[in-house]
Amino acid sequence: MRAMKLTRKIILDEVKTRPDFYDNKKLARALGVKGDDRRELRQLLRAMVEDGALKKSDRKTFREADALPGVMVIKATRLDDGDLMGEPENWKGDGAPPQLLIRDMGSREKKRGKRDQRETLKIGDRALCRIKVRENGEAVASVMKKLGSGPTAHLGVLYQGGRGWRIQPVSKKARHDYKPSKIPEGAEDQDLVWFRSSRRNQGDLRIADITEIIGSAKGGKSASLISLHENDIRVAFPEKVIEEAKALKLPEIEGAREDIRDLPLITIDPVDAKDFDDAVFAHPDKNENNKGGWVVWVAIADVSGFVTPGSELDKEARERGNSVYLPDVVVPMLPHELSSDLCSLRPHEDRACMAVRMVFDKTGTKIRHKFKRGMMRSHARLTYQQAQDAADGNAGEAAEPVLDIIQDIYAAYAVLKKGRDARAPLAIELPERRVHIDEDGKVSGITLRDRFDAHKLIEEFMVQANVCAAESLVEKKSPGIVRLHDAPDREKLQGLVEFLPVLDLKFSLGERVTTSRLNKLLTQANQKDLTETVGMAVLRSQSQAVYSADKGGHFGLNLTDYAHFTSPIRRYADLIVHRALISAFGFGDDGLDKESTSRLKEIAEHISATERKAMVAERDAKDRYIAAYLADRVGGVFNARITGVTKFGLFITLDETGADGLIPARNLGYEYFAYNEKNRALIGVESGDTYRFGRPIKAKLEEATPITGGLIFEMVSKPEKGKPPKRHHRSGGGPKSRGATHRRKRR
Repeated sequence: MRAMKLTRKIILDEVKTRPDFYDNKKLARALGVKGDDRRELRQLLRAMVEDGALKKSDRKTFREADALPGVMVIKATRLDDGDLMGEPENWKGDGAPPQLLIRDMGSREKKRGKRDQRETLKIGDRALCRIKVRENGEAVASVMKKLGSGPTAHLGVLYQGGRGWRIQPVSKKARHDYKPSKIPEGAEDQDLVWFRSSRRNQGDLRIADITEIIGSAKGGKSASLISLHENDIRVAFPEKVIEEAKALKLPEIEGAREDIRDLPLITIDPVDAKDFDDAVFAHPDKNENNKGGWVVWVAIADVSGFVTPGSELDKEARERGNSVYLPDVVVPMLPHELSSDLCSLRPHEDRACMAVRMVFDKTGTKIRHKFKRGMMRSHARLTYQQAQDAADGNAGEAAEPVLDIIQDIYAAYAVLKKGRDARAPLAIELPERRVHIDEDGKVSGITLRDRFDAHKLIEEFMVQANVCAAESLVEKKSPGIVRLHDAPDREKLQGLVEFLPVLDLKFSLGERVTTSRLNKLLTQANQKDLTETVGMAVLRSQSQAVYSADKGGHFGLNLTDYAHFTSPIRRYADLIVHRALISAFGFGDDGLDKESTSRLKEIAEHISATERKAMVAERDAKDRYIAAYLADRVGGVFNARITGVTKFGLFITLDETGADGLIPARNLGYEYFAYNEKNRALIGVESGDTYRFGRPIKAKLEEATPITGGLIFEMVSKPEKGKPPKRHHRSGGGPKSRGATHRRKRR
């Protein structure tokens, strides 16, 4: 018989020890409840479930109402101070999903020297986890088993048509619309929604479950809204981050911080720039031993003086990794209180900075450099156009007061250019197009961005400052993050080599691949009016640049040591480099901390991933805006060039807008066309007529879909005349061809 009376507290205390383990029988056994007392236990349990003190699972086990289950499927969502965090995959509780610290159970095996068969969890991975809540309230999810990708969430636009409600996916890869299983309360036509595809069909449509309504896809900025959400880019800052930013003030000129406000530094930026994070100045070197040499200053906003290790600002900046620039929206890495104010080098205002003084000889070779931490004051804010006009002898009102400074900067660049030319970095010059958005969120035009010597000047000054940062960290044997760009691998180069003969160009893999050799190829392409075609092909043959905690060079720039130092407002990598320099040179106690140092590899991988997400979002938003811009011109004929050949059709790029589109193989002609991989061409199996990579053509716009950014065209140009293939008589069919064959629908 029980020694104590059965109470709700006794039941709760026992259930807490093993959530989702006890059913009626197991709990009775654990509490020593027997005979008729079991009826009392059942009554108490029923009452506790009814009043919300306990929750009962489908397996008839119990847990505390506010407690997490003992075992859950957890999805890894983010890094927090280097720790992997996650949340329940299907949270149905009140409020926001709980955040759990993820611990890999296999780590204990690693410590014992055993081989761990499980792959380390990464952001986006799912795992079955055992849940434990520590005494301090922190929930820990210990990985039991890594799971597959599970039901994938998709982004789509909910719309109401003649056949009822439908969901149109925003992805170009989507082949069909979905039918929503249920319309959420308050949903409206053209809402942007997250949905999951079910395994059920209704007629020829797959059923989908809407999990969240994000906002409306109507009106301005919808393309950016879709692109940001599709690529999981956070927009709003947490309130605690904003509060921390608002409390910051300009530091004093003391300790290692020098007063360099008399140095006539100026900023040169795009006309629409909202923040200015770099300033420059140059003057002839007065040293008699360096005649014809120049001294170049580059000053960068001292973000590290405000965003300190472990702060809420630091955690948020690390999570974001970088700023994101879309045609009509900027999602900054740091709140505007910093990016547009305290860390923006606005003219005639004191600003904290990290500066490097570089000395070059008359050949453009750097002799030495020195870093300083200081307080500066920009003497002028110029646009690229204003700086170029001044250098060309047409100084306007903004440039006139600093005309001497501008002339010296250009003279210094002329010397640095000699060194750059001797170094021979990869010289891919592809036109950059700017999408203009009006106040209503509509595209008003698409133009080529101007490319002045002012752009090249600033780029070269920044490259040299980045080199100085990397060399200093190597010299001081200081940890940090470098910008790594490996030489292209042989497989990618093989693809380049194989298709160049189609364009009457050659590139041999017999010699070592260098930037000089690739530049020679680009020059030959320019002479054949193939600058964009070959430039893009060479670009695709390159390795992807990444951030790394290990030493490494930059193939494209032809540099042994390279790190990002010049944009800590918009890149977390640069902030790490600033902190590393502060520690290396004793510029303060806010340098690289031990926690960050121990996790540099992890941080480098994370910010490489966030950079890739930002690039995809930028491209996707631009594609959607261009598709919206061209939607009114369906039926129009455009000049274009074939930039990709596949079994299913031709990818083309329009000359006017730079837009990418597809000509399906069915839209090519009346005969069947076969894909020839070696020649990068679609070839008519009857005539031998050919559509090949790189050829200029005319194409008619058949379909423009702003939601996905997709453009479908119809071929207008005739194929190049070819030689009919030889006939081989054999039973069972027509001529043999490589790849799939296609036939155009008859008009």
